Amino acid sequence: MTSPFDLTGRIALVTGSSRGIGLGLAEGLAEAGATLVLNGVDTDRLDKTRDELVRRFGPDRVHARPFDILDEAAVAAAVSSVESQVGPIDILVNNAGIQHRQPLLDVSLDEWRRVVDVDLTGAFVVGRTVAAAMVRRGRGKIVNICSVQTDLARPTIGPYTAAKGGLRNLTRAMTAEWARHGVQANAVAPGYIHTEMTQKLVDDPQFDGWVRGRTPAGRWGTVADVVGPTVWLSSAASDFVNGQVVFADGGMTVVV
Repeated sequence: MTSPFDLTGRIALVTGSSRGIGLGLAEGLAEAGATLVLNGVDTDRLDKTRDELVRRFGPDRVHARPFDILDEAAVAAAVSSVESQVGPIDILVNNAGIQHRQPLLDVSLDEWRRVVDVDLTGAFVVGRTVAAAMVRRGRGKIVNICSVQTDLARPTIGPYTAAKGGLRNLTRAMTAEWARHGVQANAVAPGYIHTEMTQKLVDDPQFDGWVRGRTPAGRWGTVADVVGPTVWLSSAASDFVNGQVVFADGGMTVVV
C-alpha cells in the first residue's frame, strides 16, 4: 500500500531554496520522493546547490530556475519552462523572504515596501502564476511559509510582521477561490529555527535565553521540524486541509 505521504512522481517548486530553510524543505520533499525545481536569484549559489542535490538524488530529479519572484514576466517564463521541460508543477512552496530590523518610526518607506513586496507580494505573483495551471488540471498543493510573526509582534520587525500576517490571509484568499478546483493552499509558520542565518542570534546569550524561555519546548527549532508539516501539506494526506496555518513553533504562540 502506498503511503499517503509519498511524493514520488510529484514536481515541487520551492522559491528561495538555494540555502537555509528553503534548501532544507527542498531536501525533505526530495527525500519523500518529489522531483525538485530549486529557485533563487544568486545564480552561482543556485547552481552549486543544484549540483550538490544532483549528486544525492540524480539529474532527473533536481532542476533549477533562477528568477526574481517579483518579476511577473520572469516568473511566467520560468513556470512555463518547468511545465514544458520538467512536467506539471504539483507542489509550490512559497518560501522566499527577507528581514529588516529597524523601529517603525525609523524604517524608510522603501525598506517597508521591499520587505512587504518580497515576503507577501512575491507569494502572490508566483502563487497566482503556478495556480493557473493547477486550477486547469483540477489539483495542486500550495504551501506558504509564514512565521510566528504571523500572529505575534516584536519591536523592530514591523514590515516583516505585517507581511507575514498578510501571507496568512493570502492563504485564506487562495483557499476561498481555488479549493473548489482541487487546489489546497495552506501555510507552515516556523518558530525560531537554528540555521546558518540565525547563528548570531543563537550565539547571543541574552537572545538565546529569551527564545528557550519563551518556547514551551525549551529549545530552538530545527529545519527538520519544518520539513514534516511541509511534506504533509504537500501530500495526499492533507487533501481535505484547506486554508490552515500550522505553527511549528514548540508552542510559542499558545502561551503567555
